Amino acid sequence: MPTSSFTPESSAVPCPVVESLDAILPEEPLLMMGAGPVPIPAAVAKANTIVINHLGGAMVKVIGQVKTMARYVFQTQSKWVLGVAGPGSAAMEMAISNLAWEGTRVLAIKNGFFSERMAEMGRRVGAQVSTLEVADRSVASLEQIAEAIRRERPEIVTVVQGETSNTVWNYHLKDIAALAKSAGALVIVDAVCTLSTMPLEMDAWGIDAVITGGQKGLSSIPGVSLIAFSDAAWARVKGRTAPNAHWCLDASLAENFWHNAGYHYTAPVSGVLALHEALRLVCAETLEKRFARHLKCSLALQDGVAAMGLKLYTPAACRLNSVVGIEVPAGLSPGDVCSHISRQHQVEISGSFGLPIVRVGQMGEQCREHNLFRTVHALGRTMVDLGVGVDLPAGVAALERALSEGK
Repeated sequence: MPTSSFTPESSAVPCPVVESLDAILPEEPLLMMGAGPVPIPAAVAKANTIVINHLGGAMVKVIGQVKTMARYVFQTQSKWVLGVAGPGSAAMEMAISNLAWEGTRVLAIKNGFFSERMAEMGRRVGAQVSTLEVADRSVASLEQIAEAIRRERPEIVTVVQGETSNTVWNYHLKDIAALAKSAGALVIVDAVCTLSTMPLEMDAWGIDAVITGGQKGLSSIPGVSLIAFSDAAWARVKGRTAPNAHWCLDASLAENFWHNAGYHYTAPVSGVLALHEALRLVCAETLEKRFARHLKCSLALQDGVAAMGLKLYTPAACRLNSVVGIEVPAGLSPGDVCSHISRQHQVEISGSFGLPIVRVGQMGEQCREHNLFRTVHALGRTMVDLGVGVDLPAGVAALERALSEGK
């Protein structure tokens, strides 16, 4: 008779002894002021502890409200809003893999790490991807883009609204979309760090697919994202003859859960509830007020950094507000700065992808005055500790002045 006792063989994997999270995490919580994820509000954190039936009536109501609120944030009337169980890059891959396939002509406007990621995803599904290479710390001119569209005759154009890797803002987005649409191309936009932090009007600007992550401007948890397709994009999704190689990211299958209250796979229930609360808070604040808060706080941070004596990486004309790039003084590395400010001041900021900069986020809950003062002070003290001559009092004074004048 079999028994319930278990005696491992001598070659079996031994039961490990590991530390608890209490032993791993710092005693004082880190203030997350990097390029994401960002601090989350209490209502979002609470929702993330709840589990309900992912196919039950309560979830159907939650999903309906998530789609309604997301349409407001995306500024679209399109029915085709879906959630994605994965990071913003999973939403990006859903957009690319559903709209592009073997032989599809794709033009990727490449001015950083994440715009190149979209191009790479296109290549992996067999698309014929051409890239418009843009110099660092700049955006492509509309003349360059128009010429590339004439030359490549793309079916799809991809562009990042805010390139977090080098903190460049593609401020021509509306006009880029118009050029692409006039040539008959669909437009895919990465709005991972910009949605709800600055204007983006999906319908009015003629954008066909917008993707975002939960963990940035929306101030939700990492790992649950959103995507919206235009009617034209959805028609292309439904009209394709070969199935999407990515089963989990097949939008036609995802439709069953997000629009037909049916089964696709077990949804990230707690994450969807957290996303609901994050969107509810965005709607309660309103986009107009949220955009104003983000702009005010980011400009104040930029004033404080500059007054301290540090250099902002990107020219003002194309500087991204939601992630601010700061040049690392000679003799230091981004890792030196990030590790010191985290260890000594419990403030987390980000390095970059090979660039000599550190990045400070201004997305969602990061854009609060108390967070700004703590971050500017911690950054200034870090520079002093590392032997950089900065004027910390001037930086704090400039921050205070900008915030006071902006009220």
